[in-house]
Amino acid sequence: MTAGKKAEGLDLLREPFPDDQVGLLPKPYKRDSQKGNCRECGGYHGLPAAHLSYVGHAALTDRLLNADPSWTWEPVAFGPEGLPATDRNGGLWIRLTVCGVTRLGYGDADGKSGGNAVKEAIGDALRNAGMRFGAALDLWHKGDLHAATEARNEQPAPPPERRAERVRGEAAKAPDAWTEPVAQPPETSGEAHTWYAGWAGRVATCPTLPQLRGLRGELKSEHEAGHATDEMRNDGEALCLERADDLKQPEPVPA
Repeated sequence: MTAGKKAEGLDLLREPFPDDQVGLLPKPYKRDSQKGNCRECGGYHGLPAAHLSYVGHAALTDRLLNADPSWTWEPVAFGPEGLPATDRNGGLWIRLTVCGVTRLGYGDADGKSGGNAVKEAIGDALRNAGMRFGAALDLWHKGDLHAATEARNEQPAPPPERRAERVRGEAAKAPDAWTEPVAQPPETSGEAHTWYAGWAGRVATCPTLPQLRGLRGELKSEHEAGHATDEMRNDGEALCLERADDLKQPEPVPA
């Protein structure tokens, strides 16, 4: 982006959100954590908890409208009543189209019920799909994706391939079904984000479907071991489906 030139279209989606549009979402480490007044966000919720920076539905919708007033979303599947269908986990798969580009997204109701559950699932799916366009990507990553490790006087993290060695054997014979969510220990959250960023990059450049199945198996193994969060599992599955669609498309014929 040239200095002084205003971002537009898909480039606009990657622009940082202003601080007044970024909120804090508490995520207790355990479902049955005792509730209390939180000093960090001022809310009343289970403690201790991690706090994730996030952009709300209204702020994302405003950004989408500014990028493409004709943006649309649609569910991947419909139920017998003609309404958007949810999967066996209660999650909603959608296709988000912005500036003629369509990408998958996945959202769930986070334990809510009734009409609020439907709205929560749609908003969550839109944020998830928007992330694939780069919207609030740095917030989701909880850090600067492009900052050099050396600038912080830290030793670089070991390459993801080193961690993958211990699960490569299982990856080759991974079953198709995903397991039930596993409780995530708080001490693994930083390492998990580092690993997932590298894993997602390998998925994006994966050249063959067999290798993609191996990467999907790696994600499953990391999730079962408690190293990858439930959100990473769902996001990763969507990334694999999106990459699989790309690999199945025929190569363009040169003019």
